[in-house]
Amino acid sequence: MKKIFSALFIFLALMTCFGQSVALAAESYRKTAFETAEQQPFRQPKPWRKRGEKDILRDLPDIIKAPSAKARAALLMDCGSGTVLFAQNELARYPIASMCKIMALLLIYESIDSGRIDEGGEIVISENAAGMGGSQAFLEHNESYKIEELIKSIVVASANDATVAMAELIAGSEEGFVQMMNRHAKELGLENTHFVNSTGLPQPGQYSCAKDAAIMLRELIKQKRYFKYSRIWMDKIQHKKGRVTELVNTNKLVRFYRGCDGGKTGYTSEAKHCIAATAVRDGMRLISVIIGADSSKERFGEASRLFNYGYANYASRQIISADRPLDFTLCVRGGKQKSVELIPAESYSILMSKVEKPDYSIDYKLPDKISAPIKKGQRVATLSVIMGNEVVKEIELLAACDVLKASYGDCIGDVLENW
Repeated sequence: MKKIFSALFIFLALMTCFGQSVALAAESYRKTAFETAEQQPFRQPKPWRKRGEKDILRDLPDIIKAPSAKARAALLMDCGSGTVLFAQNELARYPIASMCKIMALLLIYESIDSGRIDEGGEIVISENAAGMGGSQAFLEHNESYKIEELIKSIVVASANDATVAMAELIAGSEEGFVQMMNRHAKELGLENTHFVNSTGLPQPGQYSCAKDAAIMLRELIKQKRYFKYSRIWMDKIQHKKGRVTELVNTNKLVRFYRGCDGGKTGYTSEAKHCIAATAVRDGMRLISVIIGADSSKERFGEASRLFNYGYANYASRQIISADRPLDFTLCVRGGKQKSVELIPAESYSILMSKVEKPDYSIDYKLPDKISAPIKKGQRVATLSVIMGNEVVKEIELLAACDVLKASYGDCIGDVLENW
């Protein structure tokens, strides 16, 4: 029995010594590892990813990526304020191919508005117009077509023959129409644009820039009737002899980019692939311009990426509404009513960054009182929107209702009421 207890005692003693050795070794290792780690610079562990998955740092969302365009020139503009959100060689002069038709369409719609031409009328196609090459609606010489059909052909299919036919109708000749285009370019302040023909076909001395193209498109889309055709993906023209020309929109973004509802493409070997497109999301309309991309796919891709950048980083906030009166009224002197509500003549929105608080103020220029009678819609005051100590917008304030002049009976009633 003594032998058994002696063996057990020796076994326990050995285990105790072994445990202390292990603890000392572990502590020594911990201290060594800690000291070594303190001497080494900290490294962020790499994120886990599957085999073949792209490095996450190369695929950041557009909201934190500075845009750049694979093109000769590019520009992204907020349509409402005209603010340029991104620009790349935006003033450099380049051929823009069929994007010249933006100006042609602008003059066509203005000619309709002025009564110079009737959109519901017809036109007989000249030999010169019918013989135009490039993209076309294959109009027949001496055949008559509805003007609205020609406009549709230009907007949807960028038809050169329809463009020249409309130019001849409006100005008598394409040369005269080109003079109108250049005159209007000066009126819009387009300092880097010059037209030599109405179609954008290659010709020396014809050029524009990304900024000017955006300004032209911004003016064009003020014409609400433009969107009647610009949203069309596929359509056709029925010729009077039974032949049919299928029209396919050259702007593929109207089908494949959410919110895109207009724009104009262009291509020649000299200009390469170009586009000026517009899209609207959540009340904010943007214009994206790409000039000189290497391929059609790249043109649409780069335009889409600029749109994505704009919608990811910016928003439009309405600060003035023409649909409801202001929160205060204006005192009326000598009227059946003592005050009148004020309504802004137009709505106004400001462009703001999604990560910054907008800095603006509104200043009201109001008379102390206004004398009756007052007509509904009469201008009675103004407001100014101020951003960064600069007045960015002035809007007239209109009377929300008629206010008749007080009669003698009304005056006596007022005296008795206040007696």
